[in-house]
Amino acid sequence: MSKEVAPEPAAKKQKKEEYTLYYWPGLPGRGEYVRLAFEWAGIPYKEVNDPPKMLGIIKDPTKGGFPPHFAPPALQLPSGNILSQTPAILNHIAPKLGLAGKKEGDDGEETRSTVNQLVLTALDLCNETHDTHHPIDVAQYYEDQKEAALERSKAYRSARLPKFLGYFEKVLESNPDAKNNGGTYLVGSSTTMADLVLFQVLDGVNHAFPRRMAALQKSGEYDKVFALKERVAGESGIKEYLASGRRQKYGMGIFRHYEELDGDE
Repeated sequence: MSKEVAPEPAAKKQKKEEYTLYYWPGLPGRGEYVRLAFEWAGIPYKEVNDPPKMLGIIKDPTKGGFPPHFAPPALQLPSGNILSQTPAILNHIAPKLGLAGKKEGDDGEETRSTVNQLVLTALDLCNETHDTHHPIDVAQYYEDQKEAALERSKAYRSARLPKFLGYFEKVLESNPDAKNNGGTYLVGSSTTMADLVLFQVLDGVNHAFPRRMAALQKSGEYDKVFALKERVAGESGIKEYLASGRRQKYGMGIFRHYEELDGDE
């Protein structure tokens, strides 16, 4: 008669899956890219948002380990090690959460790298959106660089934003699996980290530049991009998170709405 194996204690299971996100309080920011990945995958995570406590851990190698970290977001892994820099965090957790893409004929590394390439491009758009309201110095108030922000935003609305949307539209159109998946997946026919990141960037840009985004959507030139946004918003895990009180509102973070910076063009 075989010996019955006792089930693993729940606390031990939880410990294996436990992640802790260190990020600023009161705003989605770059921490939201990490949150969305865990919400999509249904993986539990905790947050430390108290600035003195958070910075005291991640910047001190005697507490947070080597190397010390420049700034949040930072993610404590189940091993206890801490990883920072948004792209590095996302690339690390993507295969663990089933967000690295699947493709026959390779060992997964090339597809994962393709996903990461698209993540980095979407984060470039995130950074350029931030720089519309802080084009000179991130340490200065918006009001102290408003004239430069008006010029930067004009170029962003007329050239940079359409260029990024056009690029992602081409990616969606040229995906070899597009004919079978509706053309709303950046890589393959399953949601990847690239889809989640692009969704969040589009959502943030829509908050910051609602008039410009409405005009671009109305043009019909980026239908697949906007369809991707809608698809991701309706996915299990994401849909529930967006409707919950845990989804923080945009404020004085990366994506800020200043009416004078927006326009239909």
